[in-house]
Amino acid sequence: MSRKLLIVVDMQNDFTTGALRNEDAIAIIPNVVSKVKAALDDGTDVIFTRDTHHDDYMGSEEGRNLPVPHCIEGTPGWELIDELKPLAGAPARVIDKVTFGSSKLGQLLSSEYADCDQVELIGICTDICVISNALLTKAFLPDAHVSVDASCCAGVTPESHRTALDAMKACHVEIV
Repeated sequence: MSRKLLIVVDMQNDFTTGALRNEDAIAIIPNVVSKVKAALDDGTDVIFTRDTHHDDYMGSEEGRNLPVPHCIEGTPGWELIDELKPLAGAPARVIDKVTFGSSKLGQLLSSEYADCDQVELIGICTDICVISNALLTKAFLPDAHVSVDASCCAGVTPESHRTALDAMKACHVEIV
C-alpha cells in the first residue's frame, strides 16, 4: 500500500498579505486550500511548516540578509493563513522551523515517514523554503517519489519561481 505525504510550506500571513506581501502568493491560496482538503479527504498525511523567528531576528544571519522582520512567533504574521487554520488540526501536523530547510522535518521524515513512497510539496517561497525542503526530503527519503505542484507555489518573483522549479527538476523532483 502506498503511503503519501503532503508538505505545505510556510503558508503564513506575512508571506501573503503581511510584511512580505506577495500577489503571486495570494493568487495560489485557492489552489492550496483545494489541494490540502483533497489530501485530507484522501487519507494523505499532511504536515504544515511554519517559518518561525523571534525578537532577535534582525541580529540573525537571515535578518542581516533580509532585513524585514517577519513571522515573529506569536504575531498575526506568524500564523497560518485563515483559509488553512481549520485544516491544520489533527490529523495534520504543524512544525515550526527557524530557517529555510527544516531540521525538524528531516527528523520527522526519517523517524515517522520512512515508509512513505510519495511526497508532494506546495507553498511559499518556491525559490527559498520550498526548494530547501524538497531537497531535504530527497535526502531523508531517497527512494520516495518527490513532487512539487507549481500551481500551488509562489516565489519571490515569477522568474525566481521558474528558476527554482528548474533546479528541483534537475534534482529529480517532479514538477506537476
